Amino acid sequence: MTLVSYAQTTPATQLRDVPQEYVHKLVSAEVLLTGWAPAGEDRVTVTARWPRGHAFYEPVTGRHDPMLLAETLRQSIPLISHALYDVPLGHHLIWQHFTFEVAPDAMVLDSGPMDVELRITCGDITRRGGRLAALTMDIEILRDGRHLGTAHTRFSSNAPAIYRRLRGDRGTAPGATSPTPLTPPIPPAPAGRNHADDVVLSPTSQPHQWQLRVDQTHPILFDHPVDHAPGMLLLEAARQAAHAVQDPLGRPAFPIRFESAFFRYVEFDAPCLITAHVEPAAYPKGHQSISVTALQEDNEAFSCRVTLAHPTP
Repeated sequence: MTLVSYAQTTPATQLRDVPQEYVHKLVSAEVLLTGWAPAGEDRVTVTARWPRGHAFYEPVTGRHDPMLLAETLRQSIPLISHALYDVPLGHHLIWQHFTFEVAPDAMVLDSGPMDVELRITCGDITRRGGRLAALTMDIEILRDGRHLGTAHTRFSSNAPAIYRRLRGDRGTAPGATSPTPLTPPIPPAPAGRNHADDVVLSPTSQPHQWQLRVDQTHPILFDHPVDHAPGMLLLEAARQAAHAVQDPLGRPAFPIRFESAFFRYVEFDAPCLITAHVEPAAYPKGHQSISVTALQEDNEAFSCRVTLAHPTP
């Protein structure tokens, strides 16, 4: 991907506050963003702080969980939409595709929280009726001024009336449809988790296949009511499936790259099957790429290639 280099870090005194409602989180403790500032036409700098320990995004092999970066980028999407492009609150922001990569050495834990900086360039902007309809973001991520990772994503913005037409009968208020019963989790270790409540995969009779486990009471993945499975839940399912396939014994592995595409909404009222397979070696020794797909009602809803490394703790 091509990134536009910034001349320098935005001084902290120029940063603007991040309103909690602009990141679509109900729990203030889960807001990772700390500030933002315009950095030129269709460019913005966003800062974030990652806790040394997190209730859900726990450290991996002595490093910050890469899913903290995914959540940071997810929070940046509504922030930029509302603050930079005047998207009204209540509009629905939907991922189309999302790729990010981290440098393992830059993710090593320090004695306290870690501050990161996102240098975001927006492009391929589409408008509908004068309002933002979609855009692409290219992101350079820094830690203390040094490279931590890159990301590339595109999302759409839909007014409530348009969203209702897209969702049809399944776009009713949360709780109006009957969800599938909550299924039991696979053991935490193969999924790369420490606690059963954080496992989002349930066993099936087929090898390398699971049912998506949708626990709408999970305090992190379901911070606020929604009418379909959130993108972060699907990314977490891809991460857990990749762990389970590459090493069913649950030995440590560190995800360094996610390449994901979102094709359809994953609904609550029908089972969603997660399938994974290890791809032929195409990365340096010690790396593995795993392809993960989500299938619901015979339709592919989501795909993700997860690349795992086995760094020394």
